[in-house]
Amino acid sequence: MSEKATPILETTGLKLHFPVRGGIFQRATNSCKAVDGVDLLINSGETLGLVGESGCGKSTLGKTIARLYKPTAGNIRFEGQEIGDLKRKELQPFRREIQMIFQDPYESLNPRQTVGGILEEPYVIHKLGTREERRKWVKELLEKVGLPESSINRFPFEFSGGQRQRIGIARALALKPKLIICDEAVSALDVSIQSQILNLLLDLQKELGLTYLFISHDLAVVKHVSDRIAIMYLGRIVETGDAETIYQKPAHPYTQALLTAIPVPDPEHIPSKQILEGDVPSPIHPPDGCPFHTRCPHVEERCRIEEPVLENAGNKEHLKSCHLNF
Repeated sequence: MSEKATPILETTGLKLHFPVRGGIFQRATNSCKAVDGVDLLINSGETLGLVGESGCGKSTLGKTIARLYKPTAGNIRFEGQEIGDLKRKELQPFRREIQMIFQDPYESLNPRQTVGGILEEPYVIHKLGTREERRKWVKELLEKVGLPESSINRFPFEFSGGQRQRIGIARALALKPKLIICDEAVSALDVSIQSQILNLLLDLQKELGLTYLFISHDLAVVKHVSDRIAIMYLGRIVETGDAETIYQKPAHPYTQALLTAIPVPDPEHIPSKQILEGDVPSPIHPPDGCPFHTRCPHVEERCRIEEPVLENAGNKEHLKSCHLNF
């Protein structure tokens, strides 16, 4: 973990709305507000954990930051430079700085290419090195992620899930990025393999000075790797702060509910789970006021009509989006 506090990435008012089409002519009749006004700050050298239920928009946010999607509105600043409105050719230099590790290592790897071809491709696209140099770099990448040199001539289907994810990590490292977005990078793996991959990511961060945006629905995993944590609900950030504060003094009822759902490895422990009522609202028709008020056990009339903003929840590093104090 790094103690640096220099922002490497900052988003303000970031939105990504997908058009919802209907009718004979398939005109846009509404929009799905997948990301709906996100303010986020990631410091250089740290790991920011992004947590929320499935469908909250966290993966879409990660892909928008990586500019796999063009934002509908708002700003994305990488090392102080706005990248949210850059065109495809203008984005190419930033592709080297921001990389992604995807959830399913098999789906994200081309089954028709050998591992050597997969890892060499980033160098080819960015016109880096000779054929001999690229071959050397590929061998170094394999060694860095704990795979044998003989992997070069094998295909993805010949590897286990954990080994395939190591290949995905190697590909992400190829261009020496500064920021890596880990999109549920261990959720598809066995528990025993998860710990190996997490330890590998931590070792690489220490060795290479990497910054991670670590996206997950598993708060127990996020606690293990994160310096700071952001909680996301229905396309918005509802709480953010350092990991210790979020786990010890959660200030938003949604965060509290997520924390009580973490299993405790003690057969005599009696859990005090806070069960959330109802379903997550549709991002096409989000509720008025606080987006969480339809499921909040502490809802008040103000919550139904007035949308809260991220504000101080005890110190300037701990922010919450809630009208109430707990």
